[in-house]
Amino acid sequence: MSPPDYTTDEMMTVEAARQLGDGDVCFVGIGLPSAAANLARLTHAPEIVLIYESGTIGAEPDALPLSIGDGELADTALTVISVPEIFRYWLQGGRVDIGFLGAAQIDRFANINTTVVGDYARPTVRLPGAGGAPEIAAQAGEVFIILRQNPKAFVETLDFITSVGHLDGGDARARLGLPGRGPTKVITDLGVLTPDPKTRELTLTQLHPGVTVEQARAQTGWPLKVAPNLATTPAPTAAELEKLRALHRRTKLAHARGAAA
Repeated sequence: MSPPDYTTDEMMTVEAARQLGDGDVCFVGIGLPSAAANLARLTHAPEIVLIYESGTIGAEPDALPLSIGDGELADTALTVISVPEIFRYWLQGGRVDIGFLGAAQIDRFANINTTVVGDYARPTVRLPGAGGAPEIAAQAGEVFIILRQNPKAFVETLDFITSVGHLDGGDARARLGLPGRGPTKVITDLGVLTPDPKTRELTLTQLHPGVTVEQARAQTGWPLKVAPNLATTPAPTAAELEKLRALHRRTKLAHARGAAA
């Protein structure tokens, strides 16, 4: 059998983009979330409203931003407002449908760590930190998380909880009074996980083409639950791959020009 004409990262990004709907208001994180959200905008969801933490609303970047302060976001946005207004009026006001986040580590209840790996006082790795992710995880209507699946990222116990998912499961979010639904989808390079309706433990509900349950379990740091009606992700279409690869080409050229300037 010939290998697929797409990479695992491309499969992950395409499937993450498919989860977004036309007209969604999406609070976007930098990196993989931004790639997926902009691919959705360039394909099936042209009316999606992308919000970045720097205060840009309706951003339509031609190339992916390096950070929330990238001028491309402000230049292409419908409007730019203050950061307090983004959080107070839009996010806390219930006007954000989806928060789209990345993570360094995630546990079985979709709590995420972007702060440190190892002991907080003497970490093995110090990560970028929280930014607005804790507020997005708490307040957005629902949260999508995208990251590569491996035992270092999918861990039994987080070294630090930066952003609350479903805490220790069950009705923990409700008991804390958090308004958002929390993480509803975790999209990886192997498949898609969704929380169990009662326990809120992440369950493998979808596998990407060519991936086995055994592979997914081997890349997870806890005994992974698998749905009985496990679905298979449709492979990326030629049109989806063309848009994604063109986006990455433009991004590479834009960042090369910026470095040379």
